[in-house]
Amino acid sequence: MITTRRAVALLRVFLVVLFGILVVFQTLSLPGQFAHMAHESPDQAYLRWPMTAVAVFWVLCVQVVVVCTWQLLTLVKNDRIFSQASMRWVDGIVWAIGAAWVVLVGVSAYVTVNADDPGVPMLLFLLSVGLTVLGLLMVVMRALLRQATTLRTDMEAVI
Repeated sequence: MITTRRAVALLRVFLVVLFGILVVFQTLSLPGQFAHMAHESPDQAYLRWPMTAVAVFWVLCVQVVVVCTWQLLTLVKNDRIFSQASMRWVDGIVWAIGAAWVVLVGVSAYVTVNADDPGVPMLLFLLSVGLTVLGLLMVVMRALLRQATTLRTDMEAVI
């Protein structure tokens, strides 16, 4: 069985890899892809910059989650996860998911109104439901962390 120390170290390695990949997507891949799409479909070239901005924003939201997770792992490593310091990092995750959800709902509404085919709106609906579940799960996990923090604080006061 993997110890917590090893799991934290391994997770940090993958968070660094993920963050690096996200930076490449944010700076090279996504802008290049939307430039290529604008070149191939000049009638929809006006969507290049809005699509680039939205995609880069979503990647930024994921980067915020990665940084907050890194900070939470630091608290786990130092056995301080059940402290008030952890709440702000969980709040950062919740706010990043919320911001991504708001933009996704706006994009979904725009696409649904202008779509000829139901495929993309259905995919966006699926993503919206998935992100909603993830956001609500984080809210519940935040409440559990708050309860555990309160219990640990009470136990430390008794001891």
